[in-house]
Amino acid sequence: MRTKPDIPVAILIRVSTSKQETARQLAELKQYAANKGYSVVEVCEETINGDADVEDRHGLRRVEELAEAGQIRKVLVHEISRIARRNSIAHRFVEKLEQCGVSLYWHAQGIETLLPNGKRNPAAGIMLALLAEMARSELELLRARIMSGLAEARRQGKRLGRPKGSVLPAEKLLEKHRDVTRLLKSGQSIRNAAKLSEKSVSTVQRVKALIDAS
Repeated sequence: MRTKPDIPVAILIRVSTSKQETARQLAELKQYAANKGYSVVEVCEETINGDADVEDRHGLRRVEELAEAGQIRKVLVHEISRIARRNSIAHRFVEKLEQCGVSLYWHAQGIETLLPNGKRNPAAGIMLALLAEMARSELELLRARIMSGLAEARRQGKRLGRPKGSVLPAEKLLEKHRDVTRLLKSGQSIRNAAKLSEKSVSTVQRVKALIDAS
């Protein structure tokens, strides 16, 4: 009796900052793949804001490369916001996968973009539009809360940021900003490193100066 061949899949994991853990997302998606008998070809992990430009999304680009090369038939993500918090990027990514005959599965709702016969799943299209919009709105709400909190702190006369005159020793600074160090050493510019790590340009410049001096 012939055994059914494994379906090759890629797992896409994204977190916004290095302080967040990817373990739960990865464990649940690997378990799902194992239960389905899927073969995980590659795990693509990103530490980047969901609002980042597509050219900065190396994880998304890598998944697209695998799809275009015919190396995968499905992509597994934990939830739609892990793809992006911008509708244009999320929809572009899904359309790119569909052009390659690759289905996107998101675990939170247990739904796929393609039906078993390879045709588009209408229910998934509606759900994608709704969840992508909710992810974008959630990001805007978070930004509004942060700005409101900062404005209230200034109104009360509170000093924001590090106390004046306090400077971290070089070793501590590099330890605290290991993500910035990794990005700079990988060839990222100061601007891109700041964007990817969600740190200020001045912080990245200080880290770069220490790296150059070492």
